[in-house]
Amino acid sequence: MDDTARDAPSAQAGRPPRLPPRWFVRSAWVVHRGIYRVTRGRKGLWPPKPERWGTMRLTTTGRRTGRERSVIVAYFEDGPNLVTLAMNGWAEPEPAWWLNLLSHPEATVVLPTGERLVRAHAAVGAERARLWAAWQTFGDDIEALSARRSRETAVVVLEPRNPRQRSAPTDAIA
Repeated sequence: MDDTARDAPSAQAGRPPRLPPRWFVRSAWVVHRGIYRVTRGRKGLWPPKPERWGTMRLTTTGRRTGRERSVIVAYFEDGPNLVTLAMNGWAEPEPAWWLNLLSHPEATVVLPTGERLVRAHAAVGAERARLWAAWQTFGDDIEALSARRSRETAVVVLEPRNPRQRSAPTDAIA
């Protein structure tokens, strides 16, 4: 066996990169939210940089309860839009926040620079391909990580919305 094969364990057998156990991932999320809460938002969020994604607090409306639900997710900026992945730590189920946005696309985000009202949609076609490629520039092997899931990972675009805008009823006839 040559040295290059031994030094590249993630390339062996085309296996996806190893992830920590699910309990560890969930614990990290709890700790991250706890830091944000205890510091009253002074720590826990950071802006994206050209070589790294940032973190934001996303508040959605619960699809079953109607209550506000907040999570901290990674993002990058695409012009005025914010882009994140509905990945749930690369676990199989869709994240609850994404299911909430599918039912109620209006949400609020808190960035290190302040709060924004947004409306979510899943990127499709050329937009999805472009934004997926942009995620790959951050060094995370999202292709290999997404292979762990049986379904395509949604690329979620959060567009700014005017606070006076009201969403049209979903049953309205155009």
